[in-house]
Amino acid sequence: MSTNGAAPLRRLPIESTRPIVIFAWTRLGLTLLSIALVVALSFPYSGRLAVVLAAVALPWSLVNLLLAQRAPALAVSPLVAIGDVVMLVAIELVAPETYAAVRFMAIAFLAVHAHFQGERLGLAVAAFACVGLVGLSILSGGGQVHGRLLLFYEAVFAAAVLSTAVLVGGFRTAESASRLRARELTRRTMRRDGEIRRQISEALHDGPVQEMVGLDMALAAAQLEAEREGAQRTRRLLEEARAIAERNVRCLRDEMIDLGPYAFKEMTYGAALERCIPVWQRRYGLSVSLRIDPGELPSQTEGDLFRITQEAVMNAVKHGRAGQVSITLSCDDGGIELSIVDDGHGFGDVDPLEITEPGHIGLASMRERAELLHGSLRIESSEKGTAVVVRAPRPAATAD
Repeated sequence: MSTNGAAPLRRLPIESTRPIVIFAWTRLGLTLLSIALVVALSFPYSGRLAVVLAAVALPWSLVNLLLAQRAPALAVSPLVAIGDVVMLVAIELVAPETYAAVRFMAIAFLAVHAHFQGERLGLAVAAFACVGLVGLSILSGGGQVHGRLLLFYEAVFAAAVLSTAVLVGGFRTAESASRLRARELTRRTMRRDGEIRRQISEALHDGPVQEMVGLDMALAAAQLEAEREGAQRTRRLLEEARAIAERNVRCLRDEMIDLGPYAFKEMTYGAALERCIPVWQRRYGLSVSLRIDPGELPSQTEGDLFRITQEAVMNAVKHGRAGQVSITLSCDDGGIELSIVDDGHGFGDVDPLEITEPGHIGLASMRERAELLHGSLRIESSEKGTAVVVRAPRPAATAD
């Protein structure tokens, strides 16, 4: 099965940490169930199995659960898969009679690991399991199974494990390749979006805005002449015309501000937000506090940060009903950290990064933009508010 150009032995990206945590809880649950069965059966196998489960399997399961919650990338390391195999080998070694149960668990565990690792790494882990478990069985005599029947069972087990790894891993690899292609298309679209925003903003500034400003100046001069001549009706009409011109200038400038730092090369992230704050206050009654560390960043980086901030603020207003938002951007040699914290009612019990309903697609775009910055996006939500945090390495400032 084709791997769609995936590099050899490269672990596949994980879109969500939820499957990793669920697998860790499942592993712990199975371990606790095994211990309970051993206790219920009055510690068979001279208590050796109980010792291995309590001293090896239980701590191993707890460590993996901790990793899944705090360091998901480590929790899906191939070393964890190898550790699961070693744990199963240890169980069969002290209690050969658990031969069948160990084989069932091995197939289940290796299928999950193939999903996390992809076809090539999953197949490598499955081959390691075959060598370890089949080798142990042949050397020890297979417990209650011997001779040709043992060879038959082991051949079926090896075929089942390897085919499961190839199929599950292959499907996962193909799925990831499709997602990566879609993501690359999305990223190109986002880059193009920035270019279009810049072009539109420059066109607005150089065209309609300048024309409207010129019109307002002409109307002001005409109004002054009307006042000198005492033409009251003419003066009122000119006042109305000026009000219309001023309102349209303001609207056009608001739209340009919404386009962010893409608009002008001299506009920084902080300057764009400072122009946005009065607009947000006027439109949504939103109170915004801003704290920006001074620092030069490439305009494209500032544009991506601005779009993330815009999306977070819009979510806070439209979905969280927030009244206050605090925006902080810190830049140092260690990298960039952007934090947007609101006092809205949050997203409830759902994972905001897994929401795909209409009106929430911007959340996925926030993650994509964070990855464009070679960084990460974290969203922490509760009934007291939501915190959106982006961390990324600091790029070198370049001339745009």
